[in-house]
Amino acid sequence: MSLPHNYQSPPQQLALFNDTPQSILQIAKEACERRSALYDELVAEVSVDRASFDNVIRPIAAAENERQIIVRRVCLYKDVSGDKSLRDASSEASQILANSENEAYLRQDIFNLIDAVYKHRNNEWLDPESIRFLEDEHREYSRNGLGLEPGHSQVRFKQIQSRIVQTEAEFRKNLNEEKSCVWLTPAELVGVPQDFVDALEKGAGKNEGKLRVSLADTDVFAVCGFAENADIRRQVFIANETKCGSNVPLFKELIVLRDEAARMLGYSNHASFQMQNSMAKSPEAVETFLNGLISSLQARGRQEVARLSKLKETDAQARGISYDGNYYLWDHIYYTQLLLKKEYAFDGDRFSEYFPTETTVDRMLGMFGKLLGFVFVKLEAEDRAALSPTGEAKDIIWHGDVLVFSVWNDSSEGGGFAGYLYLDLHPRQGKYAHAAKVTVQRGFLKDDSTRSYPASALVCNFTKPIAGKPSLLKHHELIRLFHELGHCPHDLASTCTYSRFHGTATVSDFVEAPSQMLENWFWDPKVVRSVSSHYETGGEITGDLVKSLISTKYTNKAVYNLRQACYGLFDMAVHAPKRHEDVESMRVSEVYNQLLRKLGIKGPESQGKKDDWGNGHVITIHYVTGGYYKYQWSKRLGDDMFSVGFESEPMNGKEGRRYRHTVLEKGGSEDANLLVTQFLGREPNLEAFIARLGIDQ
Repeated sequence: MSLPHNYQSPPQQLALFNDTPQSILQIAKEACERRSALYDELVAEVSVDRASFDNVIRPIAAAENERQIIVRRVCLYKDVSGDKSLRDASSEASQILANSENEAYLRQDIFNLIDAVYKHRNNEWLDPESIRFLEDEHREYSRNGLGLEPGHSQVRFKQIQSRIVQTEAEFRKNLNEEKSCVWLTPAELVGVPQDFVDALEKGAGKNEGKLRVSLADTDVFAVCGFAENADIRRQVFIANETKCGSNVPLFKELIVLRDEAARMLGYSNHASFQMQNSMAKSPEAVETFLNGLISSLQARGRQEVARLSKLKETDAQARGISYDGNYYLWDHIYYTQLLLKKEYAFDGDRFSEYFPTETTVDRMLGMFGKLLGFVFVKLEAEDRAALSPTGEAKDIIWHGDVLVFSVWNDSSEGGGFAGYLYLDLHPRQGKYAHAAKVTVQRGFLKDDSTRSYPASALVCNFTKPIAGKPSLLKHHELIRLFHELGHCPHDLASTCTYSRFHGTATVSDFVEAPSQMLENWFWDPKVVRSVSSHYETGGEITGDLVKSLISTKYTNKAVYNLRQACYGLFDMAVHAPKRHEDVESMRVSEVYNQLLRKLGIKGPESQGKKDDWGNGHVITIHYVTGGYYKYQWSKRLGDDMFSVGFESEPMNGKEGRRYRHTVLEKGGSEDANLLVTQFLGREPNLEAFIARLGIDQ
């Protein structure tokens, strides 16, 4: 093998991704059957009066540990495979598995055993993580409808859960299969970077002479951020906000069903149900937090919009085009980019030349390694073949674009194996269209006390290399990469006993905090220089570019965070209605677009369109289950942790190790509030978060 000597023999093979549609469905069905058989065996062999952690909970936990290895793998295809038949089978398998999960939590006979263990838990010598598993498992039965009266109530609840699974799968599939586009002429794309334009598909027939602009994030940003023609920016913006129309009724059905299910279980609404185990605890606390944030930001937000409006007026005069005195949603990215270039001398195209995607990723991994104690080793084809159960390198990746790394602890952390990291960086048809960290496999402690190691994947959609020129990261893409890649150490550092609590399997309003904390490294000049490398010369980024970048740190931050807070309030509006009738009668698109007016930026409604002009809430998965507030809630925690541990010295390895062992290592096995407080040495507060917006307190 070509690996460095110290890292030649990972103790765990790579997972296989050589499935067929038939094998995916068969694997899912067999996983369900094994779970059912285990439960039947427990009921047959263990009486309620003999139930203990060892003879009931431990077998359930061990089976769950092994099952997630299989389940997570077959469910991954629906979001990443280039083969539609595999995506379809994976989507169907996900529904089969989710329905099986719902069925399992409605088994009264199993709950009787778990309840007996729970009631006598103080009589057993259990470690804290085992107690947490027991309490969590006990709670899941009531959250899945077991406490409902047998008969109609349980039947209806089961129907609701089954329909939610089916509808959510259809919603996600519509997102991944979205093919909408806009055909534009080269003249209509004046101002858009030429390398982007050159890579666009050329039209034929009625589209002869035109270029295909997809509605993927990268294409929308390129046109809305750089096209000089405002009508074209408007066209692409509205096309993007109105795509996936088939998801509109699905979203409405989902929020109505979730609300009904939550009320059947005795909760005020779905948001209250979701937050039972969160840091926030209640919708009221979230609404107070978000409204307080909006109050703090609105004055600064108005100033930012006024500044951009003035820039638009000046630009119109300079170019001799009309200006109607309004600043629109489709203007925002364009004039933000123009502001960066004109007032901060920030040249985004020149900046991106120093950040070729693969080189930047390699250097970021090196940075994370130095800070947290990891070594990332890229696996070449020879290495992948040696680690493949079939001996074939192609069988352990789901697409030829995928890169794989073995990850090790450095010598200061014992030098042992930590897990695997997959990088799937470029777009393709049917792939999840945004950016995300996906846990391919959670780690856990096996029965023989050896470890099953985790595997984490970074799934992104950065522009592919073309004609000998590498993929170059734009300013906003670099921040996104810092964020998503920042999730991976959480998986790789975690050493939980049970897979249920591994890595990012923590409460939803904390899970974003580690990656949001790591975004702060992007604003340190030394760090920016260390991850830069010009795609032609290999040279480090110039001082003037770094200086101009740092000067933009607070640019339009108020508007950005106001937008995030508005999204959070929308999420609360649809998932925390006062009455069930309110969500049934809710005009969801109108609520979404009306809340965005808090930004102080005009939309199509100012030009005569009705408030239901767009459906931006259904072009992402983020609002489907509730909890969007978590991004702002987590950011305040991430900024607070950065201010305490890394403000003065971002690459402080001692603090990095303390953070790794105090926070990341624990995953979801301990209370998140406790972990944060232990790292901070005090209760968290908003001071660092507000300070990073450049707002005087």
